[in-house]
Amino acid sequence: MANPNSPAFFFPCFTLLCFLLHVSISHSQQLLLPLTHSLSTTQYTSTHHLLKSASARSAARHRHHHRHHKSHRQVSLPLSPGSDYTLSFTLNSSPPQHVSLYLDTGSDLVWFPCRPFECILCEGKTETQSSATAAILANLSSAAAVVPCKSAACSAAHSNLPSSDLCAIANCPLDLIETSDCQSYSCPSFYYAYGDGSLVARLYTDAVTLPLASPSLKLRNFTFGCAHTALAEPVGVAGFGRGVLSLPAQLAADSPQLGNRFSYCLVSHSFDSDRVRRPSPLILGRFDEEKEKRVGGGGNEGNDPTRYVYTSLLENPKHPYFYTVGLEGISVGKRNIPAPAFLKKVDGCGTGGLVVDSGTTFTMLPAGLYNSVMAEFENRVGRVYERAREVEANTGLSPCYYYNDAVASVPSLVLHFSGNGSSVVMPRKNYFYEFVDGGDGKKGKRKVGCLMLMNGGDEEELSGGPGATLGNYQQQGFEVVYDLEKRKVGFARRKCASLWESLNQG
Repeated sequence: MANPNSPAFFFPCFTLLCFLLHVSISHSQQLLLPLTHSLSTTQYTSTHHLLKSASARSAARHRHHHRHHKSHRQVSLPLSPGSDYTLSFTLNSSPPQHVSLYLDTGSDLVWFPCRPFECILCEGKTETQSSATAAILANLSSAAAVVPCKSAACSAAHSNLPSSDLCAIANCPLDLIETSDCQSYSCPSFYYAYGDGSLVARLYTDAVTLPLASPSLKLRNFTFGCAHTALAEPVGVAGFGRGVLSLPAQLAADSPQLGNRFSYCLVSHSFDSDRVRRPSPLILGRFDEEKEKRVGGGGNEGNDPTRYVYTSLLENPKHPYFYTVGLEGISVGKRNIPAPAFLKKVDGCGTGGLVVDSGTTFTMLPAGLYNSVMAEFENRVGRVYERAREVEANTGLSPCYYYNDAVASVPSLVLHFSGNGSSVVMPRKNYFYEFVDGGDGKKGKRKVGCLMLMNGGDEEELSGGPGATLGNYQQQGFEVVYDLEKRKVGFARRKCASLWESLNQG
């Protein structure tokens, strides 16, 4: 329970309102959607509590990326209530239903909790998600159809198991399996496991309509999972990953100009809900080059931070739904720290690379690289300021330092991605968080600053999965572009709070 005498701290989340409009897909090159900030009902008793929750979720999600799974597909999903960004859909039911889902670029399925819904071990989560949980339980419409066993979607949900096997599980007779005539047999239920829970769902198709903004869009045969049972996860997910069941992939099937590229721009909040007042844009589709220049506000200089810096996507045979890129190194101040070789590529076992992930809060680095970055910070900042080791223990972040006035010695931080000149300069507030510690009556208030990067484990622990994860906290203040057609990810500095207005005026 929160201390009533303590300030309330909230994890910001964002809601995309997608109203049901009976309009077919247009030929628009771009769809602009408002991500509207709303406060989670989760209250934190202190900044320590908030940071500890965020760091624990980031670490657990990163570790989960490396679980080996043979018989079941395991999907990386948000780990607890208060996770960072959500979308709201309106289902094609009577009356229409608004359903809130987590936005996740690390998974490739859209699924809803459907009535009747049993969530095992959800007591603590449903208390903090009470308003959302009451709204997200979906009733399927009369037009919803079960996906047949002999379909690419069914195979994708079952880790690409052959359709003949799936139809046999669905009790389709052998003679019909041999003649590929099992269309009347439903896709079997599938199991998904994730960070701290799991679910069983079935695949359906129905109409889904987007968005709040113009032009309107209707997907008439959208495929989604409907879960009636879950373990420790009461909220569904809107998967934006690279698989065929993701929202962008299904959109691309009907409207390639919209589905082959999307971007978002996350408003810088620094865990302060008052800083997020305007919509944060989610953009489906591609800009023209002239509009990119106009909204960037920069000239033609190659080092203009408002222009896009692109790096190529890497293919991961074990985790094909991840947006994985190569990381060459990190500069801390004037020192360039090379990344280990496995961050620059992905091997045949799925080990390596850096995943750009909307569902992880803090960036996770392999131990060797993290320790080098931390040592350089200690060399630059630790010589001047006292280590705040108690804060480190209470938040899960390190190193942290006490200071009296502004910290003038914090070095710059630059991420060097694979590709010619693909370097991204991080704003200081994206990697060094400053707050006031204490004031609980036991000790005086002191200013503290913490490095917002985390140790993701050594190379052996990272075997079979990504070597690093770029979290959403470090993505704030950037427009992050996922170009699926050209297989690249781009970054451009933006004032995200005003980008919505700029694009609307274009």
